[in-house]
Amino acid sequence: MSEQLQVNIHGPGDVRVDRVAEPTPGPRDAVVRVAACGICGSDLGYVRLGGLMGPTRSPMPIGHELSGVVESVGDEVTGIEVGTRVVVDPQGAANQIGNGGSEGAFTPRLLVRNAAGGESLIPIPGDLSFEMAALAEPLGVGMRAVNQSRAQAGERAVVFGAGPIGLAAVATLRYRGVEDVVSVDYSDTRLAVAERLGAGATLNPSRDDVPARLRELHGTSLVMGAPMTGSDVYIEASGAAPVLPQIIEGAKRGARVTVVALYREAISINFLLVMMKELELRGSIAQPDDWNDMLTMLSEVDLSPMITHRFDLSNFGEALAVAQDPEVGAKVMVACGAANA
Repeated sequence: MSEQLQVNIHGPGDVRVDRVAEPTPGPRDAVVRVAACGICGSDLGYVRLGGLMGPTRSPMPIGHELSGVVESVGDEVTGIEVGTRVVVDPQGAANQIGNGGSEGAFTPRLLVRNAAGGESLIPIPGDLSFEMAALAEPLGVGMRAVNQSRAQAGERAVVFGAGPIGLAAVATLRYRGVEDVVSVDYSDTRLAVAERLGAGATLNPSRDDVPARLRELHGTSLVMGAPMTGSDVYIEASGAAPVLPQIIEGAKRGARVTVVALYREAISINFLLVMMKELELRGSIAQPDDWNDMLTMLSEVDLSPMITHRFDLSNFGEALAVAQDPEVGAKVMVACGAANA
């Protein structure tokens, strides 16, 4: 039986590139030759915990931001041909690829179960590179957060966190015509990427008084006689415990706040202020239903500044170390070696 490489989590901080059997599709399945797969912030969380929510009984495969080529399909799979260039919805058909399911995309060949349902494989434009296509999944997370915020051209927006999801939100806001976008992060490296993606201003809390600077940039609006920040939209993509309470304390009446960050622990929220200011507080997870929304944007906007590092699958340990240090870069892309990119 032929073998291939597969990145698995064996315990907290224990990530290995294992050798596993190559997959064979069942009647309703497909096998995708993976070209590129990005390392996600959730991957880093799984590594810290040793699994989805903690250590698991068996090694957990990871990788869910991928593109590639359909190599084989089962007898019941229709509407998608061998040789089609695709991105894969990791949660399509309830697969949970790289998110606690039985498959992960840091591997040359990925088994996509239940592909016959047409919910997992999305063809990509011929002029879109595999690397750019692999950004569709994280772009979609940032895009959905923008959708939830209902940001409009002419409004003033603030994005907390300049990791890949925050950067995707910055790029989407600019794509939607929101010109006044401020990016906030502790990493100057990532803030530089945010500027390249269209952020009009960047703030680093290690040296900037963020509330004061936002009032300078976006003006103020009185609430019961007190000056509040004039920002219309906030997108919280940092996951830092003090950020959301700070937003709520300084937001003007009617401001809209979308939380796309992953909070693993409860935080205290002053809902008296939410009520008094009539704030809108919404959560956001996953991507828009139509993946063509992301593919269209990727075809029209250059998001290559997001990708700061590239590694081969055999060097996954080095790739992971870079992804774990926000001062080093933003999106780390892994070439999985099985598709002709």
